[in-house]
Amino acid sequence: MEITSANIKELRDKTGISVMQCKKALEEADGDMDKAVIILKKKRSEAADKKSDREIGAGAIGSYLHNTNEVAALVFLGCETDFVSKNEEFVALARDIAMQVAANNPTFISKDQVPEEILKKAEEVFKAEVLDKPAEMQAKILEGKMASYFKEQILLEQSFIKNPETTIKEMINGAVQKFGENVSIVKISRLSVK
Repeated sequence: MEITSANIKELRDKTGISVMQCKKALEEADGDMDKAVIILKKKRSEAADKKSDREIGAGAIGSYLHNTNEVAALVFLGCETDFVSKNEEFVALARDIAMQVAANNPTFISKDQVPEEILKKAEEVFKAEVLDKPAEMQAKILEGKMASYFKEQILLEQSFIKNPETTIKEMINGAVQKFGENVSIVKISRLSVK
């Protein structure tokens, strides 16, 4: 299948990834748009893994105040350089994540922040719920229940409120791919009247 500039533009509009990467993904997928999106997501995750150990030296504070003036959130979105931290898209991402924090009130940024004690207590509760299931299925069901329970509490696991097809982690991975440096949520804070 011939890959046109319209195809490349459509993929770029969907993903926000560079024209060259979109063209390569479409070529690899033989023009199949859905496959190209999957290829880009896979590469996005690989890029994030490669850059995750780089030091955060700059960033932006994203803020969100709900129109009722009853809920507000702040997010410190870190990156490596001032060049990226001043980028309009980076600042907009920080604000979007602050809106997510205001709306969903996550307790933790990532799974590794959940204390072992809380994990164990949750596991005890869910183990009791799977006892009547077939033995060979219990571990898989327990894993699903744990993931579902903590998805609401862990910011990176949450579906983005503006686009439920993507998670906050995928958005961060996309930023790593787009800006070419480590990007991470350093700190979140939420304040509510109720």
